Amino acid sequence: MLKFVYRNSVAFLGNAAACGLAISLIVPTPLAVAAQESTNKLVRVITKKEGENTRFFVENLEPTDITATFELKLTNLKPNTGCSYTGTYPPNKVTEAFLLSPVDSDKQWSYSYVNHFTVGSLNAVHDDSVVYSLPYQPGTECKVTQGYNGVYSHSGADQYAIDWKMPCGTPVHAARAGLVVKVKVDSNTGGPDRKFENCANYILIRHSDGTVANYAHLSKDGTRVKPGQVVEAGDLIGYSGNTGFTSGPHLHFSVFKTKSGKQRLSIPVKFQSANANGITLAEGKSYKCILAPRAVAKAQSLPTVSATAVPSALPAAKPVETPAQTAKGGTAKS
Repeated sequence: MLKFVYRNSVAFLGNAAACGLAISLIVPTPLAVAAQESTNKLVRVITKKEGENTRFFVENLEPTDITATFELKLTNLKPNTGCSYTGTYPPNKVTEAFLLSPVDSDKQWSYSYVNHFTVGSLNAVHDDSVVYSLPYQPGTECKVTQGYNGVYSHSGADQYAIDWKMPCGTPVHAARAGLVVKVKVDSNTGGPDRKFENCANYILIRHSDGTVANYAHLSKDGTRVKPGQVVEAGDLIGYSGNTGFTSGPHLHFSVFKTKSGKQRLSIPVKFQSANANGITLAEGKSYKCILAPRAVAKAQSLPTVSATAVPSALPAAKPVETPAQTAKGGTAKS
């Protein structure tokens, strides 16, 4: 299973009666950032103090929806949501997530939380009328080495994934039109052990119905696209490889939506081959692609998603990862 989840944890202490001045000192203070540079994460949590209340915002600078789950531990505070809250946040916006208020304004309050982010939307509904192209060159025939419910690794979030055997460097084509939202091709490491899961190179493409396709185990630097680029079915997007949790060179493909900030749900889809249309691929069989590929247009000529600035009414964004720095008297502590 490939993971696209970011996990953060922070804690705060304060006295509700004394926060008016103290909070203004800590709001701009950035929290520690987790060392996951290869993901190019562009999701941040922003907090803003208003009287006795603390408002939480999610700043999403990714080119697609993200889903976040917050797990809260509160002392003398009540949320306007439950203590476990999940929401989907649109791209290039700052969106309010929830608000915390003291139960007793004369007593000290504290809170801590863990938050998880992952690419995708809770609201995605797959268009089952769509028939997917085989993600390789027309005229090429590839064998399915692991299909839906495959015993080796296709369970849980990867229940409805497909693996095709193919030599490293085989051209990979888009199975459906969409927007490229995530690319990782910096790894040259893989092997038949789950310790290599995070070493997989991949391309994520968001479809018009909100679902996301994952093309994984690509070769190092094996991409022809970048985030923000629009592709059509049949466009060349990259090259297969042997990175991540893999027992040999192959292409892993799945379509998914999110269940929470730390879980995703794979979706069974139908394919078109040279011999049939709208079929479920069977493990152990080979299928020939018939869709003529189209060259991917140059990145600069394709529409991209530009980030919007944080509204001036909000404080500077604070990346949230790992425990925060310690302060006293209505300020942050971890």
